Amino acid sequence: MAAFTIATGTGNWFSALALGVTLLKCLLIPTYHSTDFEVHRNWLAITHSLPISQWYYEATSEWTLDYPPFFAWFEYILSHVAKYFDQEMLNVHNLNYSSSRTLLFQRFSVIFMDVLFVYAVRECCKCIDGKKVGKELTEKPKFILSVLLLWNFGLLIVDHIHFQYNGFLFGLMLLSIARLFQKRHMEGAFLFAVLLHFKHIYLYVAPAYGVYLLRSYCFTANKPDGSIRWKSFSFVRVISLGLVVFLVSALSLGPFLALNQLPQVFSRLFPFKRGLCHAYWAPNFWALYNALDKVLSELIVNIWYLGLKLKFLDPNNIPKASMTSGLVQQFQHTVLPSVTPLATLICTLIAILPSIFCLWFKPQGPRGFLRCLTLCALSSFMFGWHVHEKAILLAILPMSLLSVGKAGDASIFLILTTTGHYSLFPLLFTAPELPIKILLMLLFTIYSISSLKTLFRKEKPLFNWMETFYLLGLGPLEVCCEFVFPFTSWKVKYPFIPLLLTSVYCAVGVTYAWFKLYVSVLIDSAIGKTKKQ
Repeated sequence: MAAFTIATGTGNWFSALALGVTLLKCLLIPTYHSTDFEVHRNWLAITHSLPISQWYYEATSEWTLDYPPFFAWFEYILSHVAKYFDQEMLNVHNLNYSSSRTLLFQRFSVIFMDVLFVYAVRECCKCIDGKKVGKELTEKPKFILSVLLLWNFGLLIVDHIHFQYNGFLFGLMLLSIARLFQKRHMEGAFLFAVLLHFKHIYLYVAPAYGVYLLRSYCFTANKPDGSIRWKSFSFVRVISLGLVVFLVSALSLGPFLALNQLPQVFSRLFPFKRGLCHAYWAPNFWALYNALDKVLSELIVNIWYLGLKLKFLDPNNIPKASMTSGLVQQFQHTVLPSVTPLATLICTLIAILPSIFCLWFKPQGPRGFLRCLTLCALSSFMFGWHVHEKAILLAILPMSLLSVGKAGDASIFLILTTTGHYSLFPLLFTAPELPIKILLMLLFTIYSISSLKTLFRKEKPLFNWMETFYLLGLGPLEVCCEFVFPFTSWKVKYPFIPLLLTSVYCAVGVTYAWFKLYVSVLIDSAIGKTKKQ
């Protein structure tokens, strides 16, 4: 495969890392796969057997097509290879169809598409500052970054066990980031525009791209104090960027515009009726909010039954279905105000704005862009509507690039990664996968911490006592959720408790990492301003 021969100029170690993780992915082929496996099989069938005019209307299966058009075309292309493996998988009416050949095709299609991710990682490694180069290979920032990206635990279990096609999509994102680092702005903009029409979740980081390109590409010069030289504005560059975005969008959405189907496409892409939280609670602000509502409602019920009957709430009126049931549904909070999509949008914009202002007024080059991108991803994850727990990878992967540059960023990365990765554990709930996810998580976490500690050994410790205590707490939490709770009487009455504990505990860590990164960005911007003055 091409992934094994792209190590030119980087060393044989990169080829070995790429080969090693590919072999691991092959070993994971027989493991459990989620309903996403059937989702993508159904999309293969839809795009192969139906005309384009029916793609976003077809609803035989509950797993309707809800990705942008480029991904639909990607499924269409895959389907023409899939027919040589098993023609039956391409029948729209074969719901929940599975066969050994279907399994092999879908698993290997994910592995093959990861070639783009491997190439993107190699390009990102070229952008890493080589000042902190150790004598040993394993102490080199490029080597550490390659392992952190290629062997990323979250990406491995989400794509190659749970089943999705995130690898090549993150490959597009990392490649666009690399191009911006290399000052190839038009290529970076093109790649990101294409990415948005593959999966619209990347809209989370679009503000960082838009502001950075406008500030650092369309304005060609700065004043000595770092502020904008307004006369340096280039209309040609703005028009060029606009043309790139327009052409990519026209290619993607044009056919559906011609069919007068854009409203239907957008209704599939943005299904606000799905509710505030996903089936598995993402460890964000709303997980803490929902947990608080749950605790308050239980307290009020207990107080009511103790005889202190509060007139403003009758326990008989408390909804029986709760956010902790794991169902994807709209839900009215019991005690706290219910949250609307508009409220989450406002919260997200407020959370993003400070990082955008820093990028505009104190850009600090590509590294500043990358920190803003990570904050946009984290802020959207923290406050967005119906956020998937897997969306944490959108912050973890770009944060990997920052982690090998500064000790402060390494500390934030380790807290975010360890917490974010553990929050993915509920995705793999079957017994055979339990030792696999624990082992892979331990190996990746131990390597991440030890390698970054070695890289920054001359600086202050990466964790303080509080952070260390919090991270070590994940061990007892896992023992409680996986090995103790199933044998208690609460399993039947309160089946949601493990998910609740995992989401809330991890939400604390993710929130802390988000806040710590924000403080770091704001302080760095203030220091930069002081130095220039």
